[in-house]
Amino acid sequence: MLTVQDLNVFYGPIQALHGLSLQVDAGEAVAVLGANGAGKSTLIKAIMGLVPPQSGAIRLDGQPIHRLPPWERTARGMALVPEGGRVFRDLTVEQNLRLGGFLRREAENRAQLERVYALFPVLAERRGQLAKTLSGGEQQMLAIGRALMAQPRLLLIDEVSMGLMPILVQKVFQVIDGLRQANVSILLVEQNAAAALEVVDRAYVLENGHLVLEGPAAELRQEPQVQAAYLGG
Repeated sequence: MLTVQDLNVFYGPIQALHGLSLQVDAGEAVAVLGANGAGKSTLIKAIMGLVPPQSGAIRLDGQPIHRLPPWERTARGMALVPEGGRVFRDLTVEQNLRLGGFLRREAENRAQLERVYALFPVLAERRGQLAKTLSGGEQQMLAIGRALMAQPRLLLIDEVSMGLMPILVQKVFQVIDGLRQANVSILLVEQNAAAALEVVDRAYVLENGHLVLEGPAAELRQEPQVQAAYLGG
């Protein structure tokens, strides 16, 4: 579904990604792991069109998208859950969700809204509340729900656990696991390697913008380098 090939991204003179290549197949959940500054968020922003690559290619369903603006990538079936669960704080829960479906028809939005409320009952209970009154975990669920309103075929998730209490991290990753089991294709950028490796099929490890490891999640959990750096082994 998604193919990234030889991607190079710079911030001024600083190179953030060095010839990075990866792929996500249909119905597959893939994690990109690494420490702060490894290039994870730069990668997901480049895929979504929020930062321009200097060279390389990004393809969705075999078609190049790296020159398309973000809204056209959304129209082709991608949606982003931004880092830190960013929501429109002065809009209600339901207004936030409806913004996620702005490219869809009203009948589709109504049906998808009910599906999101079924997935996140707490959002249904708080549909009329301003987003800024929600807890951190609820705001993260709202950010995921807003992305799902676009009915994406590929969901990009950036640092979903950032700033959350451990019990909320567990809840959010349960949601991601449920989406994976529902055959939503997912690319998850995450610093919490232990949690991420429990809910994905495969993973890549980045260090300083370079891809250093890749493989099935079960194998990477046993990899000494991953255990030492990310799993406390």
